[in-house]
Amino acid sequence: MSSSTLKVAGHSSLKPAAELARASGMRFPNESAEYRRAREALLAEEIELRRHIERVAAQRRALPPGGEVKKNYAFEGESGKTSFAGLFGDKDTLVVYSYMYGPQRERPCPMCTSLLSAWDGEVPDIAQRVALAIVARSPIARLVAFKRERGWHHLPLYSDISGEFSRDYHALTTDGGDDAAFNVFTRRQEGNGVTIRHFWGGEMNGASADPGQDPRGAPDLMPLWTILDVTPEGRGADWYPKLNY
Repeated sequence: MSSSTLKVAGHSSLKPAAELARASGMRFPNESAEYRRAREALLAEEIELRRHIERVAAQRRALPPGGEVKKNYAFEGESGKTSFAGLFGDKDTLVVYSYMYGPQRERPCPMCTSLLSAWDGEVPDIAQRVALAIVARSPIARLVAFKRERGWHHLPLYSDISGEFSRDYHALTTDGGDDAAFNVFTRRQEGNGVTIRHFWGGEMNGASADPGQDPRGAPDLMPLWTILDVTPEGRGADWYPKLNY
């Protein structure tokens, strides 16, 4: 193999990240040589990060079939009651975010709300590729009231009527409290019928967190953190979004 190229799983030969960084040619007004050297080294790491993200995504896409969804989960949306299969609509892939707004909560989780506020404008684009459902245990009327209060336009909200889906797919804590969860399901032709299966779910939690870091998952779903991560202050370890400021 040439020293100027690398083999990356699932890709043709790629040039070393440091070589691409040197070829970038980006410069900013009045920057020092010290800044440029450090920035070039960082750029190489950013290129490697991009490549690692793609490798992980390819590995995720290659997962074998997940567990079959056999229960008849029941939901209620703004248009009435529906089955789990009904959440797919005309799509073969369903993304479900479990929103921490159970009936025991006076107000919903600020972190979940921040995330969903960012997602609301993306829903028309997401819906071109996959189905999306935002599921919580509160009654649908309560969810819709908060949707209006928050000014959301597009988020498809559903009440988990019995809470059984939330229990099975890790949206409840051991003591019965809310937990956020992110799961993907598929609906595919298998043999003589159609089978719904779990494809992937976020599994990072406090047990898998690194010291001094918030126990977040990867990929990080919140655009807020993506923006703060490129600032000198960073995301911090003791600041979180609020419902109101």
